[in-house]
Amino acid sequence: MPRIEPLSPPYTPEEERRIAAPTTLPGAAPPPLAIFRTVARHPALQDAIKSLGRFYLVPEPGTSTTLSPREREIVIDRVCARCGCEYLWGVHVASFAGAVGFSPEQVAATAQGSAADPVWPERDRLLLRLVDELHDRAAVGDDLWRSLAAEWSETQLIELLILAGWYHASCYFANGVRLDCEPWAPRFPHG
Repeated sequence: MPRIEPLSPPYTPEEERRIAAPTTLPGAAPPPLAIFRTVARHPALQDAIKSLGRFYLVPEPGTSTTLSPREREIVIDRVCARCGCEYLWGVHVASFAGAVGFSPEQVAATAQGSAADPVWPERDRLLLRLVDELHDRAAVGDDLWRSLAAEWSETQLIELLILAGWYHASCYFANGVRLDCEPWAPRFPHG
């Protein structure tokens, strides 16, 4: 049972605008996500964070991330898994894993594997290591930073750090209010 009840239909036109996903998800659009319906209880905060969601999730040349969708989803899925946020992990896996080319083994490895898991190409492993170091130490070691800087530009490194932190905060929220998993979203793999 969520600690803060998400908005429920019927929605006012303003509520409908607020709870719309900040991206065009591949496939049929799911019902408004519980996370958006919950944050909508605080309209000023929702307005403040909505532009960051658009920056990362809505491709608009010149005003959105320069990271590839695959890079973005590796970071997001790993952050969600490391934070134990089954809600957001499931939403992102259901919405994007197929579109960005994750194999079933890679999906499982975002939640269970290590950064050295052989299902990942070396470049992807750097992103997993980044998330793991940030999660474990709230810092990035010099050796990893040099490896990251050899692959991503300075602006992309900034985007990666903010993306990891933003999803960390999103996981805190989803876990803190105890959002129920969306019925159509996968759960963490077991085993």
